[in-house]
Amino acid sequence: MIFSEVSRRPRQTATAVALLTLGGTAAHADCGEVTITEMDWASSAVVSSVATFLMAQGYGCDVTLVPSSTTPALLSVAETGTPDIVTEMWTNGSTIYDQLLAEGKVTPAADVISDGGQGGWWVPDYLVEQHPELATVEGVLANPDLLGGRFHSCPDGWACKYDTIDLVNAFGMPEAGYEIFEHGSGETLASSIASAVENREPWIGYYWSPTAIVGRYNLVKVDLGPYNAEAYDCALSPDCTGGGTSDYATSPVKTVLTNDFIDREPEIAELMENLSFTNAQMNDVLAWQQTNNASNEEAAVHFLTSYPDVWSGWLNDAARERLAALLQ
Repeated sequence: MIFSEVSRRPRQTATAVALLTLGGTAAHADCGEVTITEMDWASSAVVSSVATFLMAQGYGCDVTLVPSSTTPALLSVAETGTPDIVTEMWTNGSTIYDQLLAEGKVTPAADVISDGGQGGWWVPDYLVEQHPELATVEGVLANPDLLGGRFHSCPDGWACKYDTIDLVNAFGMPEAGYEIFEHGSGETLASSIASAVENREPWIGYYWSPTAIVGRYNLVKVDLGPYNAEAYDCALSPDCTGGGTSDYATSPVKTVLTNDFIDREPEIAELMENLSFTNAQMNDVLAWQQTNNASNEEAAVHFLTSYPDVWSGWLNDAARERLAALLQ
């Protein structure tokens, strides 16, 4: 099944097929058993698939993917000491993570998204190409007609609802002529972006990166000016208003290792300390995955075949030689 699906995709190669078919087997017995999370969102699942292939084929690990999400994964670490590796941990505001860190049970290995998780206001690139001023909040406020006069906000129940509404008001979007439209779900918010871009229509609203939406539709992040911690903290609170303007906080996104695992598998710990993607790289991979209706494993292959100069620098010499031989 994997072979037939991949072979129909013109952008995949015979090497990609080989990578997929070999990805689940350990080539060498240099490493023991490793458990790694497969979180229930796309970018983290791709990170885990890339890491799994490199560990298995480069270091000989017997890797088990553990389906999870942030809180259950951390509770499992607290109670059982596993999984060994927690991928794409958004550390802002996680009391369980802070407790594990204070107790010396875990160590942050790397900023797995090197430039951090980025929430913000986004516009399509074709609008910025025609009207460069729309890449700044000043240009946005001065030109509601160019953006359809509507700001697409977060659905009820999303954490971004409160800070976005407060920042929209702090910047004076309603006074500038914008209707603030709160979507009923994440699906309708994403659909509004897809519809606008496919028809080359105006659109502005909240979204975040890394995501397939930002990568696939070439969204440009609006410059909201400097980050102001006091104003942003106020925007996060439903009970605080009038705190002023600010950019969104950039969220640190970490790979987290248990300290027992670091002691047991220092070479793999070093690999995970190096394993890091930029937003642009991850958005590219996620956009490819969505466009091709590809699996996480196939998206990992797309990354491996598209960015060899990136991931080869993550490996030690022995693993690099093994993978070079495999890819010949």
